[in-house]
Amino acid sequence: MGDLCTDRHTRKKAGRRGLKRKKMALIFVLEDDRNIRELVLYTLGSSGFTSEGFSKPSEFFGSLEKTLPTLIILDIMLPEQDGLSVLKKLKRDRNFRNIPVIILTAKDSEFDRIIGLDIGADDYLTKPFAIMELMARVRAVLRRVPAGNEAQNDEKIVYKELEMFPAKHKVKLRGDVISLTQKEYLLLITLMQSPEIVFTRDVLLDSVWGYDFDGENRTVDVHVRTLRQKLSDYGRFIETVRGAGYRFNGEQND
Repeated sequence: MGDLCTDRHTRKKAGRRGLKRKKMALIFVLEDDRNIRELVLYTLGSSGFTSEGFSKPSEFFGSLEKTLPTLIILDIMLPEQDGLSVLKKLKRDRNFRNIPVIILTAKDSEFDRIIGLDIGADDYLTKPFAIMELMARVRAVLRRVPAGNEAQNDEKIVYKELEMFPAKHKVKLRGDVISLTQKEYLLLITLMQSPEIVFTRDVLLDSVWGYDFDGENRTVDVHVRTLRQKLSDYGRFIETVRGAGYRFNGEQND
């Protein structure tokens, strides 16, 4: 049986035989909530990004002096100093001011969003959030980075005749576009980005519906069934692992 992804902290990566993708940007995540930070780091890694996580601004700025990331994901409520103060420091420093920033915060007031954007944030996402929506926003912000962005626009995940284009939010099978709902698309990209890893239903709920989702995990089964139907004969590669969950298994005998 493939590697089992049992919780949001797991970072082990499965082999990617048969699936091809490109390595991408370095992303710093400043978030003091360990559960959220580890979930974001795990998903970034599964999406082909290199990432580093920090719980305190002092740790973050220490690493920033040594390495410049391509993108920063920044929480607002932090120890030592709040995220808006961190953002102000970044935008005042000529070495850091051009690094794009996505604000990740539990605050949902219009005031906080406006202040963050006025200071220089490139985007924001309010908690609770669906982790794959954050990934979509990461890609969208990176597409606006002036230099070194060509590879990201061309990025795709390929398994034989099944192709995913994350930057375009598009799926093709044998050259034809497959019409998927938002949740079906997020399920498919989650599984294809980590082939042979078994995802429990709870982890899929975290990744696709958001870590604060209160619905039943039966929701996953219903969406997997409709996704398989839309993928026709390729639906069989989304494999049910009894008593565990689901995985994308491209090593089946045709």
